[in-house]
Amino acid sequence: QVQLVESGGGSVQAGGSLRLSCAASGYTYSIYSIYCMGWFRQAPGKEREGVASIYTGAGNTIYANSVKGRFTVSQDNAKNTLYLQMNSLKPEDTAMYYCAASTNSDCYLQPNEYNYWGQGTQVTVSS
Repeated sequence: QVQLVESGGGSVQAGGSLRLSCAASGYTYSIYSIYCMGWFRQAPGKEREGVASIYTGAGNTIYANSVKGRFTVSQDNAKNTLYLQMNSLKPEDTAMYYCAASTNSDCYLQPNEYNYWGQGTQVTVSS
């Protein structure tokens, strides 16, 4: 099993920045079975959508079109921590943000491809 704990959410004005963190823990074997980690978000009344993902080995990244150029996903493998730097935030970025981990080899931004989920952290952007 892998446990994921997000932090760093909050309330900001449009144009502001936030940095989310996701700490992963669990059995060593479980951690090393994770090929992808990603960030997803869900606004009230909407489906959960993929924001960004990263291959834990090579570090390649995938972004949703809506956040390209504004968000950056990164990882610190020594700390088993995933980050999401969010700049130029917009009111439409308001959502609960979730960290997820996948044992699948492809880091597509599809929620059903991910095995483990954190509890989420709220991001609210005001205009």
